[in-house]
Amino acid sequence: MANAAGSPAPSNSNRGRLAIALGDPAGIGAEVTLKALALPEAATLNPQPLLVGCRRWLERSYAQLRQCSDRPLRDPATLEMVDRPLDEPAIAGTSTASCGAASFDWLSHATELVLNGSCNALVTAPIAKSSWQAAGHSYPGQTERLAELCGSSKASMLFTARSANSGWRLNTLLATTHIPLESVPGALTPELINAKLDALLSFCQRFSSRPRLLVAGLNPHAGEAGLLGRQEQDWLKTCLKQWQSKHPEAELQGPLAPDSCWLSAAAAWQGSGQGADGYLALYHDQGLIPVKLLAFDAAVNTTLGLPFLRTSPDHGTGFEIAGAGVARPFSMAAAIETAVSLG
Repeated sequence: MANAAGSPAPSNSNRGRLAIALGDPAGIGAEVTLKALALPEAATLNPQPLLVGCRRWLERSYAQLRQCSDRPLRDPATLEMVDRPLDEPAIAGTSTASCGAASFDWLSHATELVLNGSCNALVTAPIAKSSWQAAGHSYPGQTERLAELCGSSKASMLFTARSANSGWRLNTLLATTHIPLESVPGALTPELINAKLDALLSFCQRFSSRPRLLVAGLNPHAGEAGLLGRQEQDWLKTCLKQWQSKHPEAELQGPLAPDSCWLSAAAAWQGSGQGADGYLALYHDQGLIPVKLLAFDAAVNTTLGLPFLRTSPDHGTGFEIAGAGVARPFSMAAAIETAVSLG
């Protein structure tokens, strides 16, 4: 077991190893991680993941959750952990500046483990942005902190999920992420759309030699010829045509009416139709509403544009159920599986 100051030395035995940052200590990060690592498929992970968090807090959480958990839990004593102690005890469901400082530190240190070769991919449990802010860390989310640590200006947030019904994979990339809705039109530019389509194409080429990509419009009915908004007419259609002309290796459609853009995904998820290989949403909720409706327990937040793969469960800190033993581990399990298979 590594101590608070040290980290495992890089070696060939770390090839394929995951680092798991345990998220906000007042949330469900510990619970979903211990439940996910207790699932049968986790026993085949070799090497086993390296956790980053506070060991005393994790052991205390385990002891408390054993009294009420609806599912088996992995005993922390069987897991290797880089111990980064909390400044003060955490109370389930009540996040504080101390919790924000801890989750920020755990993410930062886990990232260092991947960058220095001790691990090769990163899985992150959910954090609370408000607690980061209270601790003096002004970031929209973990993605932006990861981009800073890696010196990347092209980090992108993609959500991926494989359907248990059909085996089809849903891939949705967000052009903009955690910004107010009123800021979205100003944030969208041809340069941004080109960069996001490049990232989506590169990811989807893992699964298809000529991916089909769909792009949602910004306005209702994709602007309806300018009657409901001008962005599609003024620049987005031209931007997409120009990108397509430079990328014959892909098939691009859009801008499409946002309220029907993901209908093909719904059919493919159920095994009754053919979905696109990738979808580009222009803002957060436009993409996350269909993803969570179709694949809440299976979807994985995947960060592209980093020198390594980072995944995270597609849910938040769950403060309202923290400590109750009822958190569902399947999105965390999917995040771990995706990091292993694609990392």
